[in-house]
Amino acid sequence: MASGEGRRHHHNLVPLAALIGREMRSEKMEKPSVRSGYAAQSRKGEDYFLMKTDCQRVPGNSSSTFSVFAIFDGHNGNAAAIFTKENLLNYVLGAIPRGLGREEWLQALPRALVAGFVKTDKEFQIRGMYTDGNLIISLLPGKTSGTTVTFVIIDGWTVTVASVGDSRCILDAQGGAVSILTVDHRLDENVEERERVTASGGEVGRLSLFGGAEVGPLRCWPGGLCLSRSIGDMDVGEFIVPIPYVKQVKLSSVGGRLIIASDGIWDAISSEMAAKSCRGLPAELAARQVVKEALRSRGLKDDTTCIVVDIIPPDDSVPPPSPPKKQNKLRSLIFRSRRDSANKLAKKLPAVALVEELFEEGSAMLAERFSRCKWLLMSVQVKARFLNQNIYFIEISLNRTF
Repeated sequence: MASGEGRRHHHNLVPLAALIGREMRSEKMEKPSVRSGYAAQSRKGEDYFLMKTDCQRVPGNSSSTFSVFAIFDGHNGNAAAIFTKENLLNYVLGAIPRGLGREEWLQALPRALVAGFVKTDKEFQIRGMYTDGNLIISLLPGKTSGTTVTFVIIDGWTVTVASVGDSRCILDAQGGAVSILTVDHRLDENVEERERVTASGGEVGRLSLFGGAEVGPLRCWPGGLCLSRSIGDMDVGEFIVPIPYVKQVKLSSVGGRLIIASDGIWDAISSEMAAKSCRGLPAELAARQVVKEALRSRGLKDDTTCIVVDIIPPDDSVPPPSPPKKQNKLRSLIFRSRRDSANKLAKKLPAVALVEELFEEGSAMLAERFSRCKWLLMSVQVKARFLNQNIYFIEISLNRTF
């Protein structure tokens, strides 16, 4: 009798492996909290930013919410930065087929970002041309500007970053591991981009003074731009392309912190210094602290813009990275107790386990193909517009050639 009751009781037990699996599935489905802050100091007035936390993959479905954060660092004027801020997101979303589930949507996102960057560049350049019939006569005032772009989409624990230029996005994961999620497209810093430009027929060199002395950073000629990739810049050579570097990663449920900033930050302090300077602070104060550190190091020599985004478990009330060792006693007491459990978990896990890389593409070959046909595509689009043909159909067919 007793043994029978024991067997019946035993049948009600759930194996440990099943419990662990159930817990992992529950944890996987739980979306993180996303908290953000912004700070800036302006010198030229050419930095712009975007922060949207209420985007939806499926309109009206709150469970499909995702967030977008971006920085646009303009040069030679602000027209390109403003146009890109106002239009890039719509062009990216327009390149994703409708009716996709979340996983398929995330898989389609990197290529949609490439298509969105290219379309933004083409549309800006078309609007910047003064024409007489089918003939391009000149560029409209202000339309020779260009912009860097660092564009971040956060859906659950998945972070997708697309970038052109020298703005940067870094990830400060639990345990103090700092990763750079973008690539610097300065010709001075990027050997691969220098090789791409010269292989395509462009020239890379510094400004030459009388007597042959070279000064300043490496530039692409014609045009003299220091960057190899940007949106806009109609007055430079066709070797400057809008094809972004794209990286997609998935964070563990421990979370992490993103720091997105223009080169006014990165010319002053390193990625590690930026991350370390604001650990333990909430996002808004963290962004201010990063800007403060940059100004302290270099002064206000350029527009300086910073966005901090914390991706944290939904029940956490503090940012995931631990604070620096040097801090006042009061702040230490406030943060210590809430952080202990997360820190213990982070110490048990290797840094590589905290971030899973899903996609990375520098698109060097794609950039070469684009540079060869860039101006041809522009002229075809302008001709189609003035012949009153279906410009939308033509754009779609051209995008398929990339």
